[in-house]
Formats: sequence, C-alpha cells, structure tokens
Amino acid sequence: MTVLLKTTPQTVHWGYFDANLRPAVTVKSGDTVTIECVSGPADILPAPPFTVLPEHREIHAACKPHIGRHILTGPVHVEGAERGDALQVDVLDIKFRTDWGWNVQRPLMGTLPEDFPSYRLTHIPISANRNVCTMPWGTEIPLKPFFGIMGVAPPPEWGQCSSIEPRAFGGNIDNKELGVGSTIYLPVFAPGALFSTGDGHGVQGDGEVNLTALETCLTGTFRFTVRKDMKLNNPRGETRTHWITHGFDVDLDDAAKEALRDMIRLIRGKTGLSAEDAYMLCSLAADLHVTQTVDGNKGIHCMIEKGLIGG
Repeated sequence: MTVLLKTTPQTVHWGYFDANLRPAVTVKSGDTVTIECVSGPADILPAPPFTVLPEHREIHAACKPHIGRHILTGPVHVEGAERGDALQVDVLDIKFRTDWGWNVQRPLMGTLPEDFPSYRLTHIPISANRNVCTMPWGTEIPLKPFFGIMGVAPPPEWGQCSSIEPRAFGGNIDNKELGVGSTIYLPVFAPGALFSTGDGHGVQGDGEVNLTALETCLTGTFRFTVRKDMKLNNPRGETRTHWITHGFDVDLDDAAKEALRDMIRLIRGKTGLSAEDAYMLCSLAADLHVTQTVDGNKGIHCMIEKGLIGG
C-alpha cells in the first residue's frame, strides 16, 4: 500500500521530536508513504519570479517554531515497531517541489563564525529538468537531493528534543549519501517508531560548513519495514556500494570514535572477525567523512565497501 502524506499545518511539527506526538498517519510494516515537505521560516521566502507553495505560507500563518528550526512532516506510525527494534527506511524517490532553494549564513553560527559575522540570505534557482542549480556568479552545480532530517521519536524519558542536533534517534544527520536508492536504519525508542522527515537539500558538501546546504522543498517516497532482528546504538546507512555508520558529538574526535566503534560492530556482525581484525580492516579500507560541523552535535560517518564484508 502507498499512502500520500501531504504537508499541512495539521501534519507538521516545527523544530522538535517528541514521543508523545500524535501520528499523522499509521501504516503497516512494508507499506510505502510519499511525504511532502517544506523548508524554511517566513523570512527566507523569495519574491517573484520564484514560486512559493501555498501550504508553505499556511504553515507559517498557523504554526510556530518550538526549540529548533526545521519544519518536519509526520510522524508516521509503523504498526508493530517496538522499543529495541530497528526501523528500515528505504528511500525510493525524491522530487523537487519548487524552482528555488536557499542558503543562509547567520551570526555566531557555521564553521567559521568569527570570519563571517553577518547575516546573508541567498536564493538559488533550481532547474529540476536539467538537474542543476545556478550560483549567483553563474556556476552550475549538479543536484543530488536528500533529506537532511530523517528520524524517529526519542526515548520518552528524554522529553522533547530539538530538531537541530542529530542524536541516536537520527534527526538532523545531514548525510548526503542518503539519497534515492539508499536505506537508513534507525533504532526504535517508542511504539510505532514515529518517523518524521524534512530539511530537504538539493545538494550539499560534506561539512555543510556555512550552516546550510541548498535548502529546498522536497517530496520523498519511503518504504518502512520493522526489523526485529536488528539492535542498533545509532543510525546506520546502506547504499548500493557501501555500509555507513554514524557518530554524533560536540567534539569531532569523539564523533569519529563513535562512528568507528559502530563500524567495528557492523563488521563483526557480518563477518565474525575479532574486534582487533575489524579495527585493522577499518584502518585499511574504511573512510571517515565529516558529515557536518554546524549542528551542535557534529557528525562523522564511516563508510566501507560492501564487497569487503558482505552485502
């Protein structure tokens, strides 16, 4: 079954995750949901000739940000998902909803706030047909869309959590590898998992260094599968060619350690290798990437080719 979850004031939560959120839709394991999203507060909306979605303005009029800054669509309740399970989310399709994206630099934020202390908003044209965006000086960048935020509800005892910091439940991971054809596996902390998504990105470099990527409005199609056979500490990713683990911490070194430790667990689970041998394999064949340096909890993702440890 495929369900359409439209973005409206009734189907979004702005700036936070919460295990007590009322589901926007309930589906069964194995079902597919197409989820519409919008991105950005009222002060980033462009003037003509760009097109602004009516529901984007309706959400601004009816809703207010709480704790964080991202407009998230959901949550999706997946029947049978229980704490201790994992939720497998296959990203089947992503489509652009508008002909523009935005990038903003804000004072005291980003990787180099001491070098760039001023507010700066840039609207960037998107040509979905040509699969490029055009920078103000004319350079065209190929588009590679993905959702910066894919996450489930946090543990109920954590209360409400900001959408800004990525954590064990996922959220603002900002991993550009998680586009169409990828899978993210999320640890479940609340009944139904309660998956939400948003923070659409048209393209992003590893690091997302000036605070934002090419932020834009996307529609994604996702297949949800409850995995009783997986026990996870942090989100994991899978592409056609690679396995991916993640680490999040205010200290980039500690984030790297977290991602590496989970990669060692992943390798051992798939191969039966000792921890020492898995650690050695990582040193020879795994790559640590800086996912982002701008979201409070910095991100590292570790990637290894699937052929080295099994598909």
